[in-house]
Amino acid sequence: MSSDHIEKSHENNALENVIVTGGGSGIGEAICLRLASRQRHIYVIDIDLKQATKVATLINEQKFLATPILLDVSDHLAVSDVLNNLPNPPNILINNAGVSAIGNVENTTEATLDRIYSVNVKSIYNCAYAVIPIMRRSGRGGLIINLASVASSVGVSERFAYSMSKGAVLSMTMSIAKDYVNSGIRCNCVSPGRVHTPFVDNYLSKHYSDKSSEMFAELSNSQPIGRMGQPGEVAALVEYLCGPHSTFITGSNFPIDGGFVTLNS
Repeated sequence: MSSDHIEKSHENNALENVIVTGGGSGIGEAICLRLASRQRHIYVIDIDLKQATKVATLINEQKFLATPILLDVSDHLAVSDVLNNLPNPPNILINNAGVSAIGNVENTTEATLDRIYSVNVKSIYNCAYAVIPIMRRSGRGGLIINLASVASSVGVSERFAYSMSKGAVLSMTMSIAKDYVNSGIRCNCVSPGRVHTPFVDNYLSKHYSDKSSEMFAELSNSQPIGRMGQPGEVAALVEYLCGPHSTFITGSNFPIDGGFVTLNS
Protein backbone atom coordinates (compact mmCIF):
# COMPACT_ATOMS: atom_id res chain seq x y z
CA MET A 1 0.00 0.00 0.00
CA SER A 2 1.44 3.39 -0.96
CA SER A 3 1.92 6.19 1.55
CA ASP A 4 -0.47 8.34 -0.49
CA HIS A 5 -3.16 5.69 -0.11
CA ILE A 6 -2.54 5.44 3.63
CA GLU A 7 -2.83 9.21 4.07
CA LYS A 8 -5.98 9.39 1.95
CA SER A 9 -7.60 6.56 3.88
CA HIS A 10 -6.73 8.25 7.17
CA GLU A 11 -8.24 11.54 6.08
CA ASN A 12 -11.46 9.83 4.98
CA ASN A 13 -12.02 8.25 8.39
CA ALA A 14 -14.78 9.51 10.65
CA LEU A 15 -14.09 11.98 13.41
CA GLU A 16 -11.37 10.77 15.78
CA ASN A 17 -12.30 10.94 19.44
CA VAL A 18 -9.16 11.40 21.52
CA ILE A 19 -8.82 10.95 25.28
CA VAL A 20 -5.84 12.68 26.89
CA THR A 21 -5.39 12.03 30.60
CA GLY A 22 -3.55 14.66 32.59
CA GLY A 23 -4.44 17.02 29.77
CA GLY A 24 -4.70 20.15 31.88
CA SER A 25 -1.05 21.14 32.07
CA GLY A 26 2.51 20.38 31.01
CA ILE A 27 3.02 17.68 28.40
CA GLY A 28 -0.68 16.75 28.45
CA GLU A 29 -1.72 20.30 27.65
CA ALA A 30 0.79 20.45 24.79
CA ILE A 31 -0.55 17.15 23.41
CA CYS A 32 -4.15 18.38 23.51
CA LEU A 33 -3.29 21.62 21.73
CA ARG A 34 -1.12 19.86 19.16
CA LEU A 35 -3.73 17.23 18.28
CA ALA A 36 -6.62 19.67 18.00
CA SER A 37 -8.00 19.72 14.45
CA ARG A 38 -11.23 19.54 12.49
CA GLN A 39 -10.84 15.76 12.36
CA ARG A 40 -10.62 15.28 16.14
CA HIS A 41 -12.67 15.75 19.29
CA ILE A 42 -10.30 16.08 22.26
CA TYR A 43 -11.47 14.93 25.69
CA VAL A 44 -9.26 16.83 28.13
CA ILE A 45 -9.24 14.72 31.29
CA ASP A 46 -7.69 16.03 34.48
CA ILE A 47 -8.12 15.91 38.23
CA ASP A 48 -8.17 19.73 38.10
CA LEU A 49 -11.31 20.81 36.23
CA LYS A 50 -10.14 24.43 36.06
CA GLN A 51 -7.00 23.41 34.20
CA ALA A 52 -8.89 21.04 31.90
CA THR A 53 -11.41 23.77 31.10
CA LYS A 54 -8.64 26.23 30.32
CA VAL A 55 -7.13 23.85 27.74
CA ALA A 56 -10.50 22.93 26.24
CA THR A 57 -11.38 26.60 25.91
CA LEU A 58 -8.15 27.30 24.03
CA ILE A 59 -9.05 24.53 21.59
CA ASN A 60 -12.65 25.66 21.21
CA GLU A 61 -11.48 29.19 20.49
CA GLN A 62 -9.72 27.75 17.42
CA LYS A 63 -13.12 26.40 16.29
CA PHE A 64 -12.09 22.83 17.11
CA LEU A 65 -13.89 20.38 19.41
CA ALA A 66 -12.76 19.80 22.98
CA THR A 67 -14.53 18.77 26.18
CA PRO A 68 -13.06 19.14 29.68
CA ILE A 69 -13.70 16.25 32.07
CA LEU A 70 -13.02 16.09 35.79
CA LEU A 71 -11.79 12.59 36.59
CA ASP A 72 -9.47 10.81 39.01
CA VAL A 73 -7.94 8.23 36.68
CA SER A 74 -6.81 6.10 39.62
CA ASP A 75 -10.48 5.41 40.48
CA HIS A 76 -11.48 2.27 38.57
CA LEU A 77 -15.25 2.64 38.85
CA ALA A 78 -15.21 6.35 38.03
CA VAL A 79 -13.05 5.79 34.95
CA SER A 80 -15.31 3.01 33.71
CA ASP A 81 -18.42 5.12 34.24
CA VAL A 82 -17.06 8.22 32.50
CA LEU A 83 -15.35 6.57 29.55
CA ASN A 84 -18.28 4.27 28.81
CA ASN A 85 -20.67 7.21 28.71
CA LEU A 86 -18.84 9.61 26.42
CA PRO A 87 -21.11 10.99 23.67
CA ASN A 88 -18.75 9.61 21.02
CA PRO A 89 -16.76 6.38 21.43
CA PRO A 90 -13.01 7.01 21.80
CA ASN A 91 -10.64 5.53 19.26
CA ILE A 92 -7.43 7.15 20.53
CA LEU A 93 -6.33 6.95 24.17
CA ILE A 94 -3.30 8.87 25.39
CA ASN A 95 -2.34 7.89 28.93
CA ASN A 96 -0.34 10.90 30.05
CA ALA A 97 -1.41 11.42 33.68
CA GLY A 98 1.42 10.87 36.11
CA VAL A 99 3.12 11.95 39.32
CA SER A 100 6.67 11.69 40.59
CA ALA A 101 8.41 11.21 43.91
CA ILE A 102 11.96 11.56 45.16
CA GLY A 103 13.64 8.78 47.11
CA ASN A 104 15.39 5.42 47.11
CA VAL A 105 13.86 2.19 48.37
CA GLU A 106 14.79 2.90 52.01
CA ASN A 107 13.15 6.31 52.26
CA THR A 108 10.13 5.64 50.05
CA THR A 109 7.12 5.17 52.29
CA GLU A 110 4.41 2.65 51.55
CA ALA A 111 1.96 5.51 51.10
CA THR A 112 4.21 7.12 48.49
CA LEU A 113 4.65 3.84 46.64
CA ASP A 114 0.89 3.24 46.62
CA ARG A 115 0.21 6.76 45.33
CA ILE A 116 2.73 6.46 42.51
CA TYR A 117 1.34 3.04 41.58
CA SER A 118 -2.26 4.26 41.60
CA VAL A 119 -1.68 7.26 39.35
CA ASN A 120 1.09 6.01 37.05
CA VAL A 121 0.24 2.33 36.68
CA LYS A 122 -3.33 1.61 37.75
CA SER A 123 -4.65 4.57 35.73
CA ILE A 124 -3.36 2.99 32.53
CA TYR A 125 -5.04 -0.29 33.41
CA ASN A 126 -8.25 1.55 34.31
CA CYS A 127 -8.40 3.50 31.06
CA ALA A 128 -7.37 0.59 28.84
CA TYR A 129 -9.84 -1.71 30.63
CA ALA A 130 -12.65 0.70 29.79
CA VAL A 131 -11.60 1.76 26.30
CA ILE A 132 -10.34 -1.41 24.62
CA PRO A 133 -13.79 -3.10 24.54
CA ILE A 134 -15.20 0.09 23.00
CA MET A 135 -12.49 0.05 20.34
CA ARG A 136 -13.13 -3.62 19.59
CA ARG A 137 -16.88 -3.13 19.26
CA SER A 138 -16.43 -0.19 16.90
CA GLY A 139 -14.80 -2.32 14.21
CA ARG A 140 -12.36 0.53 13.54
CA GLY A 141 -9.62 -0.62 15.90
CA GLY A 142 -7.83 2.06 17.83
CA LEU A 143 -4.61 3.50 19.16
CA ILE A 144 -3.19 3.72 22.67
CA ILE A 145 -0.13 5.82 23.51
CA ASN A 146 1.35 5.59 26.99
CA LEU A 147 3.74 8.16 28.42
CA ALA A 148 6.62 6.28 30.02
CA SER A 149 10.08 7.71 30.80
CA VAL A 150 13.80 7.18 30.37
CA ALA A 151 13.46 5.67 33.86
CA SER A 152 11.74 2.73 32.14
CA SER A 153 15.06 1.73 30.60
CA VAL A 154 17.96 2.95 32.78
CA GLY A 155 18.66 3.52 36.44
CA VAL A 156 17.88 7.03 37.66
CA SER A 157 19.09 8.06 41.11
CA GLU A 158 16.53 8.70 43.84
CA ARG A 159 13.54 7.72 41.71
CA PHE A 160 12.73 4.25 43.07
CA ALA A 161 8.92 4.45 43.03
CA TYR A 162 8.76 6.50 39.86
CA SER A 163 11.11 4.12 38.02
CA MET A 164 9.06 1.14 39.18
CA SER A 165 5.93 2.71 37.76
CA LYS A 166 7.43 3.69 34.43
CA GLY A 167 8.97 0.25 33.95
CA ALA A 168 5.46 -1.10 34.35
CA VAL A 169 4.18 1.35 31.73
CA LEU A 170 6.67 0.00 29.20
CA SER A 171 5.72 -3.61 29.98
CA MET A 172 1.99 -2.87 29.78
CA THR A 173 2.51 -1.21 26.42
CA MET A 174 4.10 -4.31 24.93
CA SER A 175 1.50 -6.59 26.49
CA ILE A 176 -1.45 -4.60 25.13
CA ALA A 177 0.17 -4.36 21.70
CA LYS A 178 0.66 -8.13 21.59
CA ASP A 179 -2.80 -9.05 22.86
CA TYR A 180 -4.79 -6.76 20.57
CA VAL A 181 -2.81 -6.54 17.34
CA ASN A 182 -5.36 -8.81 15.63
CA SER A 183 -8.16 -6.50 16.77
CA GLY A 184 -6.63 -3.57 14.92
CA ILE A 185 -5.55 -1.89 18.15
CA ARG A 186 -2.02 -0.52 18.24
CA CYS A 187 -0.16 0.46 21.40
CA ASN A 188 3.10 2.39 21.71
CA CYS A 189 4.85 4.41 24.37
CA VAL A 190 6.83 7.62 24.43
CA SER A 191 9.67 7.93 26.95
CA PRO A 192 10.71 11.52 27.64
CA GLY A 193 13.86 12.56 29.42
CA ARG A 194 13.74 15.68 31.54
CA VAL A 195 11.17 18.08 30.13
CA HIS A 196 10.73 21.67 31.31
CA THR A 197 7.21 21.66 32.75
CA PRO A 198 5.56 23.47 35.69
CA PHE A 199 6.43 20.39 37.76
CA VAL A 200 10.15 21.10 37.33
CA ASP A 201 9.77 24.75 38.30
CA ASN A 202 7.67 23.88 41.35
CA TYR A 203 10.11 21.17 42.39
CA LEU A 204 13.08 23.51 42.20
CA SER A 205 11.35 26.33 44.05
CA LYS A 206 10.27 23.93 46.80
CA HIS A 207 13.52 22.04 47.32
CA TYR A 208 16.20 24.42 46.03
CA SER A 209 14.77 27.90 46.50
CA ASP A 210 18.20 29.36 47.28
CA LYS A 211 19.92 27.89 44.22
CA SER A 212 17.18 27.09 41.71
CA SER A 213 19.15 28.53 38.76
CA GLU A 214 22.15 26.32 39.48
CA MET A 215 19.97 23.23 39.83
CA PHE A 216 18.08 24.08 36.64
CA ALA A 217 21.40 24.20 34.78
CA GLU A 218 22.47 20.89 36.34
CA LEU A 219 19.26 19.19 35.29
CA SER A 220 19.56 20.64 31.80
CA ASN A 221 23.14 19.45 31.41
CA SER A 222 22.27 15.89 32.43
CA GLN A 223 21.01 15.51 28.86
CA PRO A 224 23.96 15.18 26.46
CA ILE A 225 22.23 17.65 24.16
CA GLY A 226 22.65 20.26 26.91
CA ARG A 227 19.08 21.26 27.69
CA MET A 228 15.72 19.96 28.83
CA GLY A 229 13.05 19.06 26.34
CA GLN A 230 9.98 21.19 25.76
CA PRO A 231 6.42 19.87 26.12
CA GLY A 232 5.73 20.80 22.50
CA GLU A 233 8.53 18.53 21.32
CA VAL A 234 6.98 15.54 23.08
CA ALA A 235 3.58 16.53 21.71
CA ALA A 236 4.98 16.60 18.18
CA LEU A 237 6.17 13.00 18.54
CA VAL A 238 2.76 11.97 19.88
CA GLU A 239 1.13 13.74 16.93
CA TYR A 240 3.25 11.71 14.52
CA LEU A 241 2.27 8.47 16.27
CA CYS A 242 -1.40 9.46 15.90
CA GLY A 243 -0.99 10.29 12.24
CA PRO A 244 -1.31 8.51 8.90
CA HIS A 245 2.36 7.61 8.50
CA SER A 246 2.66 5.61 11.73
CA THR A 247 0.13 2.86 11.02
CA PHE A 248 2.90 0.22 10.74
CA ILE A 249 4.12 0.94 14.29
CA THR A 250 2.99 -1.00 17.35
CA GLY A 251 4.64 -2.38 20.47
CA SER A 252 7.38 0.23 20.24
CA ASN A 253 9.05 2.60 22.68
CA PHE A 254 10.15 6.04 21.54
CA PRO A 255 12.74 7.77 23.75
CA ILE A 256 12.79 11.56 23.38
CA ASP A 257 15.55 12.45 25.78
CA GLY A 258 18.37 14.48 24.25
CA GLY A 259 20.55 11.37 24.16
CA PHE A 260 20.11 10.57 27.86
CA VAL A 261 19.73 6.80 27.46
CA THR A 262 22.23 6.09 24.69
CA LEU A 263 24.90 8.78 25.09
CA ASN A 264 25.41 9.01 28.86
CA SER A 265 28.28 6.63 29.53
